[in-house]
Amino acid sequence: MGPAGCPVHSNPGEIVKCRLTRTIALFVVLAFAAACTTQPPSRDTSAVTLAIGSLYEPQNLDNASGGGQGATEALGGNVYEGLFRLTDAGAVEPLLARTHTVSRDGLTYTFTLRSGVRFHSGKPLTAADVKHSIERILAESSKSSRTGALSMIKKVTTPDDRTVVIGLSTKSISLLYNLTQVWIGNSAVADPATKEDGTGPYALTAWKRGSTLTLGKFDGYWGPPPKTGQVVFRYFTDAAALNNALLSGEVDLITSEQNPDALAQFAGPAFKITEGHSTTKLLLAFNDRRTPFDKVLVRRAVSEAIDDAKLLRSIWNGYGELIGSMVPPTDPWYQDETAVNAYDPALAKKHLAEAGFPDGFAFTLDTPSYDPHPTIATFAKSELAKVGVEVTIKIITADEWYSRVYQRHDFTATLQEHVNDRDIRWYGDPGFYWGYDNPEVAGWIKRSETADTAAEQASLLRKAARRIAEDAASDWLYLNPQIVVSSAKVSGYAINGLNAQFPAYNIEIDKH
Repeated sequence: MGPAGCPVHSNPGEIVKCRLTRTIALFVVLAFAAACTTQPPSRDTSAVTLAIGSLYEPQNLDNASGGGQGATEALGGNVYEGLFRLTDAGAVEPLLARTHTVSRDGLTYTFTLRSGVRFHSGKPLTAADVKHSIERILAESSKSSRTGALSMIKKVTTPDDRTVVIGLSTKSISLLYNLTQVWIGNSAVADPATKEDGTGPYALTAWKRGSTLTLGKFDGYWGPPPKTGQVVFRYFTDAAALNNALLSGEVDLITSEQNPDALAQFAGPAFKITEGHSTTKLLLAFNDRRTPFDKVLVRRAVSEAIDDAKLLRSIWNGYGELIGSMVPPTDPWYQDETAVNAYDPALAKKHLAEAGFPDGFAFTLDTPSYDPHPTIATFAKSELAKVGVEVTIKIITADEWYSRVYQRHDFTATLQEHVNDRDIRWYGDPGFYWGYDNPEVAGWIKRSETADTAAEQASLLRKAARRIAEDAASDWLYLNPQIVVSSAKVSGYAINGLNAQFPAYNIEIDKH
């Protein structure tokens, strides 16, 4: 699921979302012959610890080597930074890159690095570290979701220690955005999966697997100091235990509430509940290469047979939203596609008959074992049975999903959440795990990346989104809500959850 809080950026790069500044003054009354007040000093927050509750523990410490959503949530923006960062509103801002220029043909980007930046080890940031970090994302062994989005990078050169030059094979209007999700690490670190060395406001001080990950304030940080001296991510394996931890005061904040029925217990002045837009889309993904889902009419029929609105109510009880496509409202090219292939069982039966399946068909739905996928699978099975489609649910582990479904494409249909924003591009890649192959759509997506203006890019991607919806390339069941629940004493976290990051450095907590 998508995280919440004050993120940055996932999977890439993931970042400062909401900048809140608050000063609490202490007034000291001195009683002598007359009363007087001192100049109010700022409250020292170096000893304050923020406890964050999460269901997403990292697999390792590296977002290019399978660290997963947990690594992005805890480390993105807090421990590692990019050349640029993504705000909570989706705007791109310079971070480690102080300035940049673009050649007239749009194929050469020159970046000047910010001075005075050091890694947690004390080593100064150099252009060589940036080059190394980008090339790691582009490597064949990379597991980063941004590898394809950055494939137009032809070479990275370093004329001097503070200058990075990126040469492109084709223009890329999204380059700066995609660079927000490239963590810049110390090139001397042999295995970033087991050792971190970033430039962020916090450094990793301890990781007790299965329990906690602790970040400590980095005194050598180049920018404004974080609002708390220490952040402890506490990990839980089920939502009930996580909620109990907030109720008991074991944690101060939950990054992403997974159970809307649990929200009632947080009503009242002691807690705050905030809902924003996430980028986490719950998909029924078809293998468009495999019979019967190689037929558009079959995919439409399955989409029309499932009541997405009823499903969303049953899972999220009024939270979240329907989108009808891969594009969430926080993407610049969002448009409402929910009317395309909308719920209509009668039309579903008609389309099945036209596709050559008047009596329906049977298929296996590979379903990840963690919530809410098994519940959604059961709902889909019940809905599809009404139009004659028989579903066999096969529960699989996350590792099996990655190796068999994502890597080997050995499946007929599956359920999965896709966290990133701006990921419509995967429908322009026939080699992606769901195998959607429409040359016209691929052309629009490719041309959008070489567009001269943001308006031209958005126009092309809206056309692509509409065609993908009409083709029922997948069934986009709903968009998760982004619900953060915290103690009333906590402030400064981001409202929207973009690309799974949860920057903690702007969060304040009044421990008094």
